[in-house]
Amino acid sequence: MAEIKLINVSKRFGAVQVLEGVSMTIASEEFMVFLGPSGCGKSTLLRMIAGLEATDSGEIWIGDRRVDQLPPNEREVAMVFQNYALYPHMTVRNNMSFGLENIGTPRAEIKARVDSAAKVLEIEQLLDRKPAQLSGGQRQRVAIGRSIVRDPKAFLLDEPLSNLDAGLRVRTRVELAQLHQRMKATMVFVTHDQIEAMTLASRIVVMNNRRIEQIGTPMEIYSRPATRFVASFVGSPAMNFLPVAQLGDNGGRAVATLADGSVIQTGIAPASIPDNGQLVLGIRAEAVQFNRSGSGAVKGVADVIERLGERTLIHARLSDGTALVGEDEGLSDVAIAAPVTFAVDGSAAILFDADGRAYHGAAPAKR
Repeated sequence: MAEIKLINVSKRFGAVQVLEGVSMTIASEEFMVFLGPSGCGKSTLLRMIAGLEATDSGEIWIGDRRVDQLPPNEREVAMVFQNYALYPHMTVRNNMSFGLENIGTPRAEIKARVDSAAKVLEIEQLLDRKPAQLSGGQRQRVAIGRSIVRDPKAFLLDEPLSNLDAGLRVRTRVELAQLHQRMKATMVFVTHDQIEAMTLASRIVVMNNRRIEQIGTPMEIYSRPATRFVASFVGSPAMNFLPVAQLGDNGGRAVATLADGSVIQTGIAPASIPDNGQLVLGIRAEAVQFNRSGSGAVKGVADVIERLGERTLIHARLSDGTALVGEDEGLSDVAIAAPVTFAVDGSAAILFDADGRAYHGAAPAKR
């Protein structure tokens, strides 16, 4: 398997700039996920790596070869599409072997490769069936198997789970993670689904508006987002964003006074925060805990109660009208329109400046 390197890659379609100055390195054997909303350029970027779209500028390297001027068949990568792209009149075995037959691979080697891939994917019993006789998950495994037999330097997967129903998507996601562990393959996976990204990725590339917003491990992206966009896009429920009326300093830690008068002490150094306009405090729901004793930093009224089994989400409204989502235990007895008080873990708070840049406290020690 090979490293993939992109250097200042740009792409436009006519007058529309789709990607602008994108650079990154995908390590050999890494599972990298491109995550972002529709239209952010993630699928176009994947197709550029595969050679299905030309670059306007920049360089793409796979291993020790520059490939951005090479045709797709010379890049030694395998693409897995959203719609499977299986030949309906062929058996599973023939679908998997077709590409090897076209390049004159010996029959014995083809059989060995197909049998080996089928064993890895646990589809040996399906080799004589046709696509119409398979479930969506089985078809996806066949599409992946067709890629495996080519022994590529990297697998490129373009939203491969989006056509599956919810339950099958979860099972296939687990199978993909297991497959990556067994094969130690370089995989690049495109999705707009944050759960797929968080559960599959070694690292995530969060994309927005033609550019990369942040590259990091799933927990770096979740706990220490670089921008307000990343903080809002990753996480369910979405991060709370609370306007800051005043910022103070208590022993080198920023103290945020909210618009309703609530005070939250953060772990962020005030000196690191620029004076460039309105500050917003970001805090995730798990750091905002309902307190039955009535003591806590923030008070409001419950608007909506979401009972999720293992936890309860309380959507509250503060006195100035600001919305806040906090958590309670699964068997919560909180009622709509009831007054609620939350204890806030200020060490988990983030401050965002007027440009959307994030400012964090010290990273927690790794356990």
